[in-house]
Amino acid sequence: MNAEAAQAEAGPATPARPRRVGLLLAVAVFVIAADVISKAIVVATMPAHPNIRLLGGALTITLTRNGGAAFSIGTSMTIVFTVIALGVVVYILRAARNLRSIGWAVTLGLLLGGATGNLLDRIFRSPGLFQGHVVDWIELPDWPVFNLADSAIVCAGVLVVLLALRGIRMDGTRAAGEPA
Repeated sequence: MNAEAAQAEAGPATPARPRRVGLLLAVAVFVIAADVISKAIVVATMPAHPNIRLLGGALTITLTRNGGAAFSIGTSMTIVFTVIALGVVVYILRAARNLRSIGWAVTLGLLLGGATGNLLDRIFRSPGLFQGHVVDWIELPDWPVFNLADSAIVCAGVLVVLLALRGIRMDGTRAAGEPA
């Protein structure tokens, strides 16, 4: 079958969806800025103050440094988590070429911003280059201390599940082929 016959069978041409790379980058930059600024404020002010309890103890601002991953798992493996984060960043930037879904742009922007925020800590914070500990400062009852980058990563994970359940692909189509 030639190209004209295939197009006639497929129906009228639909305009290509615009790329959503700008939205992905805007979300990522916002997350990185919020994470870096919040960590800078906490690092500058918390050493001189005791933990700050808010909302009747439902939220506590405390300063901790984490050399591992979530729940302080693998505290001696900072370099491994650095390499993983670099891989995530590279994957997202490569995948962005085909990104045409607003939902996926926000999701990947949250993931890129969160991974980059924590990656900056691992690269530049003490105890040394590429061995740095991530600054965590948000504490909820019965939950490990975390930061805004961690929150963005968790939100991205939830959105991945929701987008997958709805069958929305990164190119903006649904799994069955119809537009999202």
